[in-house]
Amino acid sequence: MPTDRTKPLLIALTALLGLLAWSGAHPYDRLTWIMEVFPVVLVLAVLGATYRRFPLSTLLYVCIFLHALVLMLGGAYTYARVPLGFDIAQALDLQRNPYDKIGHFFQGFVPALAARELLIRGHYVNGRKMLAFIVVCIVLAISAVYELIEWGAASALGAGADAFLGTQGDPWDTQSDMLFALIGAVTALLLLSKLHNQQIDRTENLGGDESPDRPSRGDRGHVGQRAPVECCAGACTTGSG
Repeated sequence: MPTDRTKPLLIALTALLGLLAWSGAHPYDRLTWIMEVFPVVLVLAVLGATYRRFPLSTLLYVCIFLHALVLMLGGAYTYARVPLGFDIAQALDLQRNPYDKIGHFFQGFVPALAARELLIRGHYVNGRKMLAFIVVCIVLAISAVYELIEWGAASALGAGADAFLGTQGDPWDTQSDMLFALIGAVTALLLLSKLHNQQIDRTENLGGDESPDRPSRGDRGHVGQRAPVECCAGACTTGSG
């Protein structure tokens, strides 16, 4: 286990729990707050339960922390009423509060890194291009499921779900939400893949997957690739590289 990171992670966890309590002290809409911060509580529980046997990279922990802040702020005010969003709208001369698009950008950015790390460390995917493709597909699937949840909430709660949906009268809100998730995923892959590879190697060296056949940093994206088969005089052998 990467014990040298335990103290900073505990400090970050304490800060998140404190901010979670703050966000829930006097939220604009209690039901909206519960639905918005539930993913934060769920992810924290999973990370705590799996930390010893499967610690994540520091980069991914940092991104999860930032995503949690976005969700909790949106839960406290509702996405259509976050003050930061109004400041951005005024600065960019927008007609609506764009904070929900920040949330959906993070909904693509952070899950992209999480999916990428799990696929690499599990040796599930062959090739860098296929890795990127699968990661983007996973992000879009997550975004689609979230939109289905919003639809379900709207069907069940009627007008009571307006604060949770945060469409602000935009008939194309669902499509633009998924677009921003896609942009977030592509941005994460383009900007952070190299750093992420280094972080994964460091995490594995500290106590993650230490299998002798795990790929080196230069082979990221080619995990699980079979060695070429060479045949000579009727006998086939597997080449070493």
